[in-house]
This record gives sequence, C-alpha cells and structure tokens, in this order.
Amino acid sequence: MTAELCAGRVVAITGAGRGIGREHALAFAAAGARVVVNDLGAVDDPDGFGGSATVNEPSAVDAPGTPQEVVARIREAGGEAVAHTGDIATWPGAASLVRTALDTFGGLDVLVNNAGVLRDRMLVSMDEAEWDTVVRVHLKGHFAPLRHAAAYWRQQAKSGGPVAARVINTTSGAGLLGSVGQGNYAAAKAGIAALTVVAAAELGRYGVTVNAIAPAARTRMTEQAMPELVARPENGFDTYHPGNVSPLVVWLGSAESAGVTGRVFEVEGGRVSLADGWRHGPAVDVGRRWTPPELGPAIGRLLANAAPPEPVYGQ
Repeated sequence: MTAELCAGRVVAITGAGRGIGREHALAFAAAGARVVVNDLGAVDDPDGFGGSATVNEPSAVDAPGTPQEVVARIREAGGEAVAHTGDIATWPGAASLVRTALDTFGGLDVLVNNAGVLRDRMLVSMDEAEWDTVVRVHLKGHFAPLRHAAAYWRQQAKSGGPVAARVINTTSGAGLLGSVGQGNYAAAKAGIAALTVVAAAELGRYGVTVNAIAPAARTRMTEQAMPELVARPENGFDTYHPGNVSPLVVWLGSAESAGVTGRVFEVEGGRVSLADGWRHGPAVDVGRRWTPPELGPAIGRLLANAAPPEPVYGQ
C-alpha cells in the first residue's frame, strides 16, 4: 500500500479504538490520510459497550482500546490524527464527529461506519434492552454519522466544490444470511445493508459513493460468538487477523474506487467476494385475485424453480 493512495484525504472512523476499526485507522494513516479516530473507549467491556473513565484521562494515550492510543501510534509514525470520544449513535455525537473532522482538518472525504456491540441471545430469551442496544449502536450508529456527513457533502456540491466522498459501512454475514442466537445483531446488520444501497442511490448526485463490507475477523466481539476465528492456519498466514480487512476499506475510501457504489463485499483473510442481495425470483401471475386453495400448488412450483436459500449461520 502506497502513501499516495489516500494522501491528504480526511477519514472519520467509528469504533476505531481496537479491533477492525483500529486496523482501519492505522492503514488509512499509512496510506497518507488524516484520521479522526472515534471510540467510546470501552476498555473493560468485552461486548464493546460503555465508555471507560480512562478515555478522558491523560493516561489514555497508553491504554489499549482508547482512541488516544491509536492517535498516538499514528503520530509516532509521522501521520496526522485526532481522537473523538463521542457516542455516534446519538444525534449530537454524530454531528460532533463530522465537526471534529472539519475543525481539525478542514474537511471530510471518507466516513467508515464500524462501531458495534453484541448482546447475543436466543429470541425466546432476549429482552427489550438487549434488542434496543444492538439496533441503536449498529443501525442508528450508521445512520446518524451518515446523515451529518451527507449534509456536509450536499452543501459542498451545491456550492460548486468538488466532492469525491466515500462511505464504507459495516454489515455482516449475519445480516446477509442470518445467525442463530443473534436476531438483534442480524436484523441491525441487514438494515445496514439496505441502508447502504438506499444511500448509494440518493447520494450519487452529490459525488458520494456508498458501499459496505461484511468482514470475517478475530475481534473482541467475535471471540465468544465465533471462537473458531481464533485458530491460526498452519501455513503461518493469520486468516482472521483484523488487519486483513483494512486494505479493501482503504481502497474503497480512495479516489480509485469512483464508480463502485451500492455494493456489499465479503472479506475473509485473502479472499474478497461480492455479495448479491435480494433479487426478483421466479413468478407466476394468473391475472386476477388468487383463491387460497390455488396458492399451495403455485407456491410449490415457485419453490421448485428457485435456488435453495443459503443456510443460516449456526443452523
């Protein structure tokens, strides 16, 4: 990766204190970008929720899991970065993320929505708070920063300024195929995939592309839900290292990705694939209102002519 790929571009990344987001921040900085590193600094919570008192103390620069530590790493390597500790799933927090980019670096070119939490539970056991927390952080935590960034880019475009903005959202295989024990997470991630294609259609006129990734990587969130990701292959390549995801995100955030929009990419190790969403399948039309007894044989023919669905994770 060359430093020229994103030279001078301003990138805001949510949930960048550790895991995949941290790797994104370091990779963008290595590619020449100036980075706003957002994180609540949930150092002690394995589910990624709740800020640590450390996040607003001078010692945060030495505390893994805080945005200040990531910023310190970037600056030590000669890059430019600033920490943001606001809650991006709130309207003021999302607005301040964009404002931090504008006030610090004079603009915003790339938004990477990455922040997330888990509250895994089977549906019959899940409570309201577990549902609300996950949907709030993932789905609203994508919409709110996107909304404020889009308002800035629209203003720039209407003022006649050049806009080559990029949004990279983070969905999941759980959102694409479903995942047993993760109904809240899967629903939120499916919503993010849908939000991605809508935003791509709406924001293209302003010079903004919007894509999503569905990564498979070892993080604090996946250690319990997907322990198989911890294993390292015998050939020495750490297939599930979170850094494997970042090169695709950096490319999608660069000027080179112009014209690529409304897409969802799966990335695992050295493998990148394009995920196809819902499509119109086989159909039957009788040209009038159906009667209920007629529908059994008709549905049977539709199912016989359709490709079988992909299995739900954990089924």
